[in-house]
Amino acid sequence: MQVIPIPIDKEIELNDNLSDLICKSFEIYDGDIVVIAQKIISKQEGRIVNLSSITPSLLAKGISLAYDKDPSIVELILSESKKIVRMEKGKIIVETKSGFICANAGIDESNVKNGFATLLPINSDHSADNICKQIWKSRKKEIAVIISDTFGRPFRMGQTNCAIGISGLNPILDYEGTCDTFGNILRVTAIAIADEICGAAELLMKKTTKCPVVIIRGYEFKKETSSIKQIIRPEQDDLFR
Repeated sequence: MQVIPIPIDKEIELNDNLSDLICKSFEIYDGDIVVIAQKIISKQEGRIVNLSSITPSLLAKGISLAYDKDPSIVELILSESKKIVRMEKGKIIVETKSGFICANAGIDESNVKNGFATLLPINSDHSADNICKQIWKSRKKEIAVIISDTFGRPFRMGQTNCAIGISGLNPILDYEGTCDTFGNILRVTAIAIADEICGAAELLMKKTTKCPVVIIRGYEFKKETSSIKQIIRPEQDDLFR
């Protein structure tokens, strides 16, 4: 399996043709998995906010004082969230409108102009599917696309890349009903391959190298309709909320 970095020097702007930029930067093969950093998707879709345009609510102002955060950022966090999961030690963990549990609703001030912040795409599956279809239309290549973002984890230090949008690949490889090497039937082994692929891509994306796209080549998968919702644990099954 190959993990191939695709640098893109252009600063991504609203309505840029990302699929065309990717295909012009590197030759795409059938069976490739194209991993794309959330940040350039958000830029291309106009999910950038001028913080000076935000009017913080009284709630946002109160939280910002207690947690030493910009009240405009807090207001954005609230507007992008379904619910607050935890607020403690200066951290705000929420459930986003898309169902992700993450810090600050995925709002990020890095790699954008001062005074601006990016929001997560409204529908990352739709974003991934659009690029998949555009590459098929222009290059006739059967591929999968994953949109990735960096998330923290509750029981481990450090962050890792996770899938937040997917097209053409089941995010879970389920071994239930198959046998291990001793003939035992596996009952609960389901591997989060979309997140593992994103983790591999992050090793080359980094944060400062202008490499927002990585191709995973040589990983065999079944092309199928999919959704990131397949990898989100339902709240009723979550023992820690």
